[in-house]
Amino acid sequence: VATAVEGGAGHHVPGAKSTLIDLLPSKPGWVVEGIYLHYEGDSTAGVNLPVAGLLTLGLDASSDAFTLGGIYTFEPQILGAYVSVGAFLPYVWMDVNARVNVGPVSTQQRSSVDGIGDLALMPLLLAWDLDCWQIDFSVPIYAPTGDYKVGRLANPGLNHWTFDPTLGAGYSNERIGFNFATHAGFAFSTENNDTDYRNGAVFHMDASVQQMLPLGPGFLGIGVEAFYVEQVTGDSGRGATLGDFKGRTTGLGPVLSYVLPIGGNTLVTEARWLHEFDTTRRLEGDYYWLKMVYQF
Repeated sequence: VATAVEGGAGHHVPGAKSTLIDLLPSKPGWVVEGIYLHYEGDSTAGVNLPVAGLLTLGLDASSDAFTLGGIYTFEPQILGAYVSVGAFLPYVWMDVNARVNVGPVSTQQRSSVDGIGDLALMPLLLAWDLDCWQIDFSVPIYAPTGDYKVGRLANPGLNHWTFDPTLGAGYSNERIGFNFATHAGFAFSTENNDTDYRNGAVFHMDASVQQMLPLGPGFLGIGVEAFYVEQVTGDSGRGATLGDFKGRTTGLGPVLSYVLPIGGNTLVTEARWLHEFDTTRRLEGDYYWLKMVYQF
């Protein structure tokens, strides 16, 4: 799924961190999270995309991913912040169709694969609880654990490491039920040694506003989410035959959530649909999210 880098795909997924459900834990204990993501997108007419050592035209892709992970928050604080560690592992199903250029010859190819994707490690998560406000800082590290083959259009893994320092802030007024949240970061990748391709740094920002309404034993959240992604440095390496290949995208869509208190624990379910527009040098399509978080 997609940033304007090698294969039109980066580890950061637009819209992934934008609402209160994405804020880091601010009380000791466990958080278990399941995430389902469906994406459908295609490249702008006439735009070439480099994929696993291939040069493609008219790329059309769909993917499904189920990610399971957990976060543990410690009792002691550092500089007033709650400290957590976590990890998330996806399983990915992909179907990719494109015209592939090999010298002067162009052929239509299709690739469908599934398998474990790249592991997201979170060795240090910091959350400052400031009454109605919360400030977060994290550095997710994506490890190349997924299967990858040069010359294959669909790959569950990206075959490189990514470091993604991210700063977030959230506001929640329980008296009136209004909240908003935002996260912004820069994703830096190492070189894909199999293709001699290194993705440029990517700036990303997600944001949302929601209104919470009492419904049954819990609270219904209705809101809107937006994201912006822009590659700020060019791609490099011998495999970057299209030059720096900077790109960007913007997305917008509705978000619906339900918060259910269970004793001293909390179960949150959330659905999102985010449509991309104003896209340059990358896939453009739709993200469909379903998240479930249990904090105990």
